[in-house]
Amino acid sequence: MRFSYQQWDGKDFPTQEHLEFFSNFMDFLLEYGQEAMDALHDLADDPEQREIIERWIEEGLLDKVGVRFRLTPRAISSLQRQALMEVFRNLRPDSPEGHDTTHIGLGGECMEETRPYQFGDPVSHLDLTATLRNAVRRGGPGLPIRLQESDFEVQQTESKSTCSTVILLDMSGSMNRWNRFTQAKRCAMAMYALIRQRFILDTVDMVGFATGSEIIPEHKLPLLMPKRVSLFDPQVRMSVPLSDLAKAPQHFTNLHMGLMTARRILARRGGANKQVFIITDGQPTAHVEGDQVHLLYPPEEATALATLTEAMMLSRQGVRFATFALIEDYYYMDWINFVEHLTKLTKGVAFYCTSGNLANCIMESYLSGKKTKSYLA
Repeated sequence: MRFSYQQWDGKDFPTQEHLEFFSNFMDFLLEYGQEAMDALHDLADDPEQREIIERWIEEGLLDKVGVRFRLTPRAISSLQRQALMEVFRNLRPDSPEGHDTTHIGLGGECMEETRPYQFGDPVSHLDLTATLRNAVRRGGPGLPIRLQESDFEVQQTESKSTCSTVILLDMSGSMNRWNRFTQAKRCAMAMYALIRQRFILDTVDMVGFATGSEIIPEHKLPLLMPKRVSLFDPQVRMSVPLSDLAKAPQHFTNLHMGLMTARRILARRGGANKQVFIITDGQPTAHVEGDQVHLLYPPEEATALATLTEAMMLSRQGVRFATFALIEDYYYMDWINFVEHLTKLTKGVAFYCTSGNLANCIMESYLSGKKTKSYLA
């Protein structure tokens, strides 16, 4: 545990009630996004609540820009730490340099096995017992014991690997149900906190996909919300130019465009390992052809083929896939077959889980690199 000391500014320390109030507001924020920030204006009309909001501003948790409130980097970090404590409560202690592997290499924990010293090996890994035993075996048991370079032995170490991850988050209209989207945001924020604390060489990027796709900056993640359903026709066959995509209904599922965005991101990332996490609750209903986006509901084979082709391109570049299929109300629908095809073609892993179990699945996949299929009710 680390402590920092500074001069007391004369202000009272936060009470447990004050801390719980901020924590409750953060939960409200995750569930309602920008609407929660807008609600602060109504709270500010109450003198008691206004005092609390002003204290948050003094503590560096909120900024007020004009008439709008904004989360500060400190508040976002607090959200991430809180999510990490909730989601990854049972993490085992580990070194921050990289992920454990089963291979011998540099940078990991020391193993029982030793090997002859080679030029450039760190002296801190020198095994004195094995080194002295070699010297005695060569020169006999008498004193003094004279060491030669050939006597030196060092401990083997586990190798460490770095990883670049892109999380593809479904923002279609159906993600509003069963608290799916809130749980997905918590997982993403926990990933950011985990990487900063334990895997400092790793990177994580967030891409939201609905009718289109967009890179989600870290500071915007807490306010993110799924798209509202704006079209209720039982059958939709629509083509929209990419340049006019913002004018189209936004609640479709364009995983194809999300994968295209992930491929561009990973092309400029330098991790030794690269992976894509897909969090979704339904089969793709949109894809790109040339400069057109096709919106098709019910889903058609053309959309599935375009999406699977893009996934295979990433897989051939060495990108690992993990798909987290949220199945609260979809378990018996045909879209599960799409996840099966995606997993098979990319040699990836699929987790069929509810939103409440999403965190455990992501933790398992990210930390252990598990490559077996999981079914969680």
